Amino acid sequence: MNFPIRLDEYIPLNFDLSQEKLTDEQLQVLKNNVSVVRDSLVFFTALANVKGLGGHTGGAFDIVPELLVVDGFMKGSDTIHPVYFDEAGHRVAIQYMMAVLNGHREAESLLHYREYDKGYYGHPERDEKNGVFFSSGRLGHLWSYVNGVAEADPEKTVVMFGSDGSQMEGDNAEAARYAVARDLKVKLFIDDNDVTIAGHPSKYLKGYDVVKTLQGHGIEANEGDGEDLEQLFDRIRRALSADGPSALINKRLMAVGVAGIEGTPKGHDVIAVDLAVDYLKERGLSAASDILTSYKIEKVKVEYLGSSSETAKVRDDFGKVICEILDEIENAAAKVLVVDSDLEGSCGLHHIRKKHPEVYVNGGIMERNNYSVAAGFGSEPGRIGIFGTFAAFLEMVVSEITMARLNDANVIAHFSHSGIDDMADNTCHFGINNFFADNALAESDLTRLYFPADAGQLRGLLKKIFTDAGLRFVFSTRSATPFIFTEAGERLYGDNYSFVPGKDEVIREGNDGVIVTYGEMVYRCLDAVEQLKTEGINIGLMNKPTLNVIDEEMVERVGQSPFALVVESQNTKTGLGSRYGTWLLERGFTPKYSLMGTSKLGHGGIAEQLPHQGLAVEDIKSKIRSMM
Repeated sequence: MNFPIRLDEYIPLNFDLSQEKLTDEQLQVLKNNVSVVRDSLVFFTALANVKGLGGHTGGAFDIVPELLVVDGFMKGSDTIHPVYFDEAGHRVAIQYMMAVLNGHREAESLLHYREYDKGYYGHPERDEKNGVFFSSGRLGHLWSYVNGVAEADPEKTVVMFGSDGSQMEGDNAEAARYAVARDLKVKLFIDDNDVTIAGHPSKYLKGYDVVKTLQGHGIEANEGDGEDLEQLFDRIRRALSADGPSALINKRLMAVGVAGIEGTPKGHDVIAVDLAVDYLKERGLSAASDILTSYKIEKVKVEYLGSSSETAKVRDDFGKVICEILDEIENAAAKVLVVDSDLEGSCGLHHIRKKHPEVYVNGGIMERNNYSVAAGFGSEPGRIGIFGTFAAFLEMVVSEITMARLNDANVIAHFSHSGIDDMADNTCHFGINNFFADNALAESDLTRLYFPADAGQLRGLLKKIFTDAGLRFVFSTRSATPFIFTEAGERLYGDNYSFVPGKDEVIREGNDGVIVTYGEMVYRCLDAVEQLKTEGINIGLMNKPTLNVIDEEMVERVGQSPFALVVESQNTKTGLGSRYGTWLLERGFTPKYSLMGTSKLGHGGIAEQLPHQGLAVEDIKSKIRSMM
């Protein structure tokens, strides 16, 4: 398949910093370049959507004008560091587009955006030979790093593309103060489209103003229309020519001109395929639209022995179960506060906003603040703070967790997207250090880490622990999971299930060895156990939904088994496997012992992430055979 948009119509521009305005010819070339790039972004991100890979269209689409103008100045002056640093990592499609236009990769490579092992991940990961010169991390984490780049080469101007969403992160306040104090030649180009995942900052975060915020830190900030190319050129030239740090805030609707997503949160993620088809047809790009409508995806339904064919998303059911609990609480607003971090749809909290708006707060992209707000609310007996975000962001709130604990806070924190399953955003979004939350002193510790195996266990778990004291962490995966069955073929975690905190659960008996697992690895391990049973190999399977509490009875049972294998998708250096062997040895048990977990950098894709780490069912079976 050839790339269906004529990239040979793109003409690179070179600008000199002494040039005060665009010539008529340059203006026409720039307009055409913007169209070529924006059309391409819509096409190949939508193609990824056809494949079920997602792809964040709107943010990349937005910043094309300013990035192409800056690129022209980079090509025309050796005083500008030639990297398009971007603190909003989900805009990575524009990085890949420029890598192609600058000759680092072939145009056809864009047809594999976000696919497994193609190098086109959901956030930039440094790969200089393929035209990506930085790793962005998550969101709003890059400015301080860029300050360091400016310190290393103080004669060069360093640029960073930002957004009103990423500028909410507290890291940027520190970076701004540092850049001003050191008079660094750092230039920010901020897309201010008043859109984040969960809404419009002007509505849910009143008082937040990017220009005033930056000016308050001493940054020279200039606001203008990001779609007025002549004005934009002049503003960028002035910023690049000036000494010290400065910021251009470019106002526009998100995905301007793209019907169906313009100005809405829908533009943040990947464009709907039908909307992309309409856009491309209107632009006269029938070859591109035809590919989207004719591309065939073979959907393979994988079923696992011992589990249902039906699946449910634990992360979404979290909000539904909390709503059920809130339904039974009189004057819930006085007793419960739910603080979202702009990820309500990912964590299930949108159900709470809709059904119990009296307890709900959209806290914006400010995880440290939001966790602490939940902790402060829950610092008195009888009150509970609820917080939600991605598991990868747990690493950001470790200090706040400690402070919450020191204040005897009662917090239920839901960290979705735990592990690596279905994680096209790749390594920076892996939620593999969940045990960082278990950082209390052992004496009188009420910190509890919970990872249910399916949506049924989540329901029983939440209803049991809701009023418990202390810090409770509930983890869920991005992917949907099946329901675990008993040997009789009934749901193990059905209506009659009663969750017991701290208690490990036997899923299958077996005397040839035992697997200890939890979360999304339970059904995979169960499949392996059931397959091996047909070969005459009887492996016990234990679910450990309370991750950080030792069940003495079950440790003894595991210790008396011929071998013990911990299987998880957490980091092999920090997960359950790194501690379970110690628990066995401390009690005098010495079975053969090993662990399986995440130990490699991601290579993109969705279903491929777990097999890439050696965590597929066949890998589990092979490991068991080797231990026998």
